[in-house]
Formats: sequence, structure tokens, C-alpha cells
Amino acid sequence: MGLKDKLHDFKVKNKNKKWLPAFSAIHTFLFLPDETTHGGTHIKAADDLKRTMNTVILAMIPCLIFGMFNAGYQHHLALGDIQAASSGFFSSEFWTLDNLTVGLWKILPLVIISYGVGLGIEFLFAILKGHEVEEGYLVTGMLVPLIVPVDIPLWMLAVAVAFGVVIGKEVFGGTGMNILNPALTIRAFLFFAYPTWMSGDKVWVHGAVARDKAIAAGQNLDAISGETILGTLAQGKDVAYSAADMFLGFIPGSVGETSALLILLGGLFLIFTKIGSWRIMLSSVIGAVVMGVIFNQIATAGIVTESSKFYGLMSAPFWEHLIIGGFAFGTVFMATDPVTASQTTRGKWIYGFLVGFISILIRVFNPAYPEGVMLAILLMNVFAPTIDHYVVQGNVKRRLKRVKVKTA
Repeated sequence: MGLKDKLHDFKVKNKNKKWLPAFSAIHTFLFLPDETTHGGTHIKAADDLKRTMNTVILAMIPCLIFGMFNAGYQHHLALGDIQAASSGFFSSEFWTLDNLTVGLWKILPLVIISYGVGLGIEFLFAILKGHEVEEGYLVTGMLVPLIVPVDIPLWMLAVAVAFGVVIGKEVFGGTGMNILNPALTIRAFLFFAYPTWMSGDKVWVHGAVARDKAIAAGQNLDAISGETILGTLAQGKDVAYSAADMFLGFIPGSVGETSALLILLGGLFLIFTKIGSWRIMLSSVIGAVVMGVIFNQIATAGIVTESSKFYGLMSAPFWEHLIIGGFAFGTVFMATDPVTASQTTRGKWIYGFLVGFISILIRVFNPAYPEGVMLAILLMNVFAPTIDHYVVQGNVKRRLKRVKVKTA
């Protein structure tokens, strides 16, 4: 008798135990489910929820690995230990063991805390409610470390994850029932509860906050500036990064949001596997471009002068908004969440367009925190059911009109 059979027999013998959902979760994680349906017509497919979630995680792994190298690269670059990468994506200054070591040391604990706290709460609710542990948090657990600053205190992350899982998901009934994206709910909690750790020019580069505190305490050290491109533009300053740096990801930012190239490849992978909606991704880009072009026209026409606090982000080329900040990552991995996004075909186009349009709108008019994709997606999560409702009602009315015409 193999290990799988022994575990199955153990599961059958203890089917009435309170803790069985926790055991079943580990069992199904290690082995494919062996239950079969009998009678009736059933949809036959090779995918299941666990395989779907693992596919999304696979699409994010390159962003995670790159984020580890970039965390160390930005740290050493700010200290002056290395020179800026000069030979593109395969720069020898970037792909070094020193950079990876710093990244592993800072980012791996974020992953462990995210999964440990989140899955622990999922197991607890499954045991209390007596249902199976759902695989929905597998993706959320990977998203969370990728959308936070590298130096976020672990206890803050643990508190935020607990809030996001309980309030943003479990109170609605668990996986498939939540109205807000859990990962963005966690990030929103961090932003409003601990704003000094989620914004400013010190949180995006490892060591900048600690070095700033040491200087304030009287130590003779040089300050580290980890300001993002959005922060620089919001202050009306010139950006020191090239378009190639922005696209490839050699810039400060959240752990997994800097490399537009790897995010694009991940998006194409999700489209190829038919897990991510290309309609939402494309319409989000269209919405962002439209809003960006409008702002460029306003800046060019002189309606907003250079002395205005909005001018820097308004005058930034519209395409630049697509490759800086969290827009690309949010569009590919969070706006496309099948639970919280629109479900109808026309609804996806409307939903995605408004996500992109509102993202750039908030980004420009909120210079204190020049980012908008988080709030835009959460806002549209709330309105997604309404969009689908009116799309369905519109279809019903058109069909009723055709029926009346035929019967007349």
C-alpha cells in the first residue's frame, strides 16, 4: 500500500474528526484528488482550482526572483557599492550573489509570514466551520509580498494579512464569495493604518529607513534616497532613469512591481493558459492611455502651468504611466481576478477601461501618494456586479425587442 492509499484510509477512518479539514488540505496539496462523480452529465476538464492557482503563481515567480535581485541591487547602488547597470537586462552589476543574498534575506521572510499567517487563518476557519480548506489563498499569499515595500516590518504584514483574510474574505464566505481582492485589501489596510511605511522616499530601498533613523540619532552617515519615479514626477523633478530602466525594472518600487517586461510575459502566459482575461488587460491599458493622453493635452495647452503640483505627472508621456508604479502588475495579476472582476464579456471591457482610466486619474491628482491602481481596482471591484447587472439587463431587453418584432 502506497503513501497516498495510507493517507486516504486514514482520512476515511477519521472522517468525523474536527481537525480533518486541515489534514485534507495537506493531502490534496500533495496528491491529486481521487474522488469521482457518478451519474448525470458533468463537465470534464484537466484543470481544477489548485492547478489554476498554481499556474498564476508560476506566472509570478519571475517577478519574485527579479525582485530579490533588484532589492539587493537598489540597496548596494544607494550605498555607492556598485555602479548603475549599464549592459541591459543581462548586466553583470545586477545578477550578482550579493544582490540575491540581500533579496533573499529581506523578501523570503515576507513570503513566509504571508503564507504562514494567511493559511493558518484559512485552516482555523475550515476547522471551525467544518468545510474543506480552499486553495484561493495560494495566489493571495504570493501577491502580498510582491506588492509591499521590502523593509515593511513583519509584524505589520502579519496584522494586515490577518485583517485581509478575515475581513476581506472569510466574513463573505471564503474563496469565491469575496467582493474585494484580498491582496489589495491587505495593501489598503497597510496604507491607511501605517502610511509612513507605505509611502515616501525611504521605504522602497532596503536600509533607507534604518539609515535615516541613525542620522537623526547623530551618526555621521550619508542618507539614502529611495524615491520612486512617481514620487520624483509628483515633485516636478526630472527623472534620472531611462525608458529601458523603467521597462526592464532597474528602479525602486514594491518587490514585484518594477519589471514591466516580466509582468508582460506573465500576462501573456496567463492569456495563453486562458486563466487571465485579455479583455480586462487590454481595456485597462486603453483606459490608462486615454487618460494619459488627456493629461498630456492639458499640460501642452498650458491649462496647467509648470508651477502646479499636478504638472509633473500630467506632462509625463502617456506611455510612461504604463511602465512605472504598480499599474502593470495590478492590471495583469489583480484586476483580472475572476472572483472580483466583471464576468460578462462586455462588462470586462467596461470594467477594465475604468480601472485604467481611474488609475491614472488618481495617480495625477493625489501627489501625496502618487499611485492609483490599488484604489481604482478596489473601487471597480465594488461596481463589477453592477456593471454585469446592467449588461445582462441590456441583453435581455434587446432579446425581448427581437421577440416582439418576430411576433408582430
